[in-house]
Amino acid sequence: MRVKVIGIPVLDQDKALAFYTEKLGFIKKVDVPISETSRWLTVVSKEEQDGTEVLLEPAPLHFEPAKVYQQALYEAGIPYTQFNVDNVQAEYDRLVSLGVAFSVKPTEMGTVKIAVFDDTCGNNIQMVEML
Repeated sequence: MRVKVIGIPVLDQDKALAFYTEKLGFIKKVDVPISETSRWLTVVSKEEQDGTEVLLEPAPLHFEPAKVYQQALYEAGIPYTQFNVDNVQAEYDRLVSLGVAFSVKPTEMGTVKIAVFDDTCGNNIQMVEML
């Protein structure tokens, strides 16, 4: 078994695509309409273009329990998912310069360094650097 796609619920697919590509540096992989208001929209890491795809999923718009779950995680400050990076401090500095808001600044926790940012689409996302 392999992980090919992970889903992240987003409140607005166009806004999410802009954030994930223009701020985070992902590239669009798949963009296929599935209805008048949503599409199968994935992005991938520039460094691993054949790696795991991140599905920017419009779930909160179409499934109330997903909306409640996403909102509860966000309000509790709990990250929806995490992305690994080589250097949390460098990514933090780069993203702050692009206007990305962080709820947790770079913090060492044992064998990792983390930071948590707002993806502007209803999610907290954690960055992790293995120390």
